[in-house]
Amino acid sequence: MAGRKSLPHDPPLWVDPSREIYFVTINCRLRGANSLCNELVAPQIFESVEHRNQSRVWWARLFLLMPDHVHALLSFPPDRRFTDIIRDWKKWTSRQSSVEWQRDWFDHRLRAEESLREKADYILNNPVRAGLTDKAENWPWVWIPDEDLGG
Repeated sequence: MAGRKSLPHDPPLWVDPSREIYFVTINCRLRGANSLCNELVAPQIFESVEHRNQSRVWWARLFLLMPDHVHALLSFPPDRRFTDIIRDWKKWTSRQSSVEWQRDWFDHRLRAEESLREKADYILNNPVRAGLTDKAENWPWVWIPDEDLGG
């Protein structure tokens, strides 16, 4: 059996990452277990998201924890590869919270025809689709900056 291939993450050269929004999913190594949605890990993760926003490492518009993965809507500065930013965040959360992440992650650059609001609604309803809550607004494991998710 051949080794698992890495997913390509680098955007085309004509794409300015600071003007784009990426829908990012990062999975925990152990699938099916609740590694993230608890009072010990979740606050540390949300603090790291807020800190990176304030430090302009990235711009998170939405960050939602599921028991074994995260969904986020992120933009990145033009002077650093976003693959490095995600890798560094995963390393930090592993050290601080003992979260074990899968090696890779999924990212999708929102296209012109895709609405930020549509993607945000899709992410916010993920816990409902998974049967973890009856209404999206009842899910406690979500971080949204003070700014509106218009789009």
